[in-house]
Amino acid sequence: MPRVWLTVEFAIVFVGLPLGFRYSPVRLPALPVLWIVTGYAWWQLWRDPGFDRARLWNAGPLASNFGSMLGIFAAAALAIWLGVHRIAPQLEFGLVRERPWLWAAVMVLYPVLSVYPQGVLYRAFLMERYLPLFPANAAGRWALILVSAAGFGFLHIIFRNWLAVGLTFAGGLLFAWRYAETGSLATSSLEHALYGCWLFTVGVGQYFYHGAVPRGR
Repeated sequence: MPRVWLTVEFAIVFVGLPLGFRYSPVRLPALPVLWIVTGYAWWQLWRDPGFDRARLWNAGPLASNFGSMLGIFAAAALAIWLGVHRIAPQLEFGLVRERPWLWAAVMVLYPVLSVYPQGVLYRAFLMERYLPLFPANAAGRWALILVSAAGFGFLHIIFRNWLAVGLTFAGGLLFAWRYAETGSLATSSLEHALYGCWLFTVGVGQYFYHGAVPRGR
């Protein structure tokens, strides 16, 4: 595809659609919209003869990366918990305490219904399809990781709070780097699921739920 059309497609998918969703006068369910856009991304990847379809899962690198994933996650999870404990103790483990069955459902369904589709869209699709727009060197690789993280963070404007945008940008850097290093969407998605499930567990999941109004605001 010509570079100009790749640029237009990128702007529509990763800028126009989140803005349209955020400012739509009609509240739309977020997950079905995500699935539709991810379906388009999946279709484009599947029909691309230069794309290695194994990357859409490829669990092989998971074992060799598991230790570093857990180490980084442990440090980040502790920092997030301390932040909630000190700044908003009324939220601490709120979903677990108040709605344990909903929390359990989120732990099971969130990785499948939300994390993996986001991985397809913001890691596999964005980082493979738009690779020709970036220099074929280390600087271009890091620029692509940064763009992936920025797009992932920007998506979260639909939740109408800056905490969601800031945390997902930081997480997006890690998840995009992991995908670039491993070529494994399974590994990157598991890492994404760890952080997302922890956010819902520790008490700030309401900032990552479309339509929720955070308590105390």
